Amino acid sequence: MKQPLRIGTRGSPLALAQAHETRRRLAEAHPHLAEPDAIEIVVIKTTGDRILDRTLMEAGGKGLFTKEIEEALQAETIDLAVHSMKDVPTWRQTGLQLTAMLPREDPRDAWFCRHGCGLDELPAGAVVGTASLRRQAQILARRPDLKVVPFRGNVQTRMTKLAEGQVDATLLALAGLRRLGLVEHMTAAIETDVMLPAVAQGAIGIETRAADDVTNALVAALNHAETMTRVTAERGVLATLDGSCRTPIAALAELPGDGSLTLSALVIRPDGQEFYRTERRGDPDDAEAMGIDAGQELKAKLPPDFFAVSGAIEGPAGPGSAI
Repeated sequence: MKQPLRIGTRGSPLALAQAHETRRRLAEAHPHLAEPDAIEIVVIKTTGDRILDRTLMEAGGKGLFTKEIEEALQAETIDLAVHSMKDVPTWRQTGLQLTAMLPREDPRDAWFCRHGCGLDELPAGAVVGTASLRRQAQILARRPDLKVVPFRGNVQTRMTKLAEGQVDATLLALAGLRRLGLVEHMTAAIETDVMLPAVAQGAIGIETRAADDVTNALVAALNHAETMTRVTAERGVLATLDGSCRTPIAALAELPGDGSLTLSALVIRPDGQEFYRTERRGDPDDAEAMGIDAGQELKAKLPPDFFAVSGAIEGPAGPGSAI
């Protein structure tokens, strides 16, 4: 095989942690890749990283953290790409495939509050910072008396803003905190019956060229079948609803241990005032079909203007992050 094997990734601390985890797993699975300089990590700046003056929603939403990395993959300047799966559009670029997923981390959202209290204990009028319409909508559905403002940046940036009092509370993906070793800073994890996670939150996907048999064989050895099944079901919902960061959609598939696959899916207006939810239980082999069916049920219930961007977060939100 050609040397070195080149891993493409964003340059954020979380993205780099995920790339290094992928390199470690490749080296463990294939001893020749444990040799010095056998694997190279290539940092690629994406459109999402460059946008500083507006929210990701205003910039279009789809593919903002993957476009340039996929272009490098197609140009063969990298051999595989490592993505946070919640950033990956449901449509595939020509000639590319999702070859493997690493074991999924905890998909829940983490809550940070400078007063040390939970969501339900925040005083009326308190300010919550988030750039996620999904999080905004579910917060306002539960606490319409709170104010939600745009809030982006890496973990350290957001923690600084929180400590400075720019907001009273914020949320991050618990999976990212675990991978960065920063869990001790959170106030609490939010249970999924309070806030349903983003599709594929906590999952790392590895993308390759479909025709690259050598790389595909190396990467396939890393695939975690249970994560692939769960994410496939969730992305089936998203694809059917044509979701992006403009559309507050949440879904979580789980394997409860009885041989079945469960799926919860939610669509909700940005202001939290109207939502539709559905549940599924079925055979894990039918993961994609379950997701599509759940998405079709939700889509059939929605008013024509349901995804109109009303009640959305307004104003610039700063640098992007996959967390």
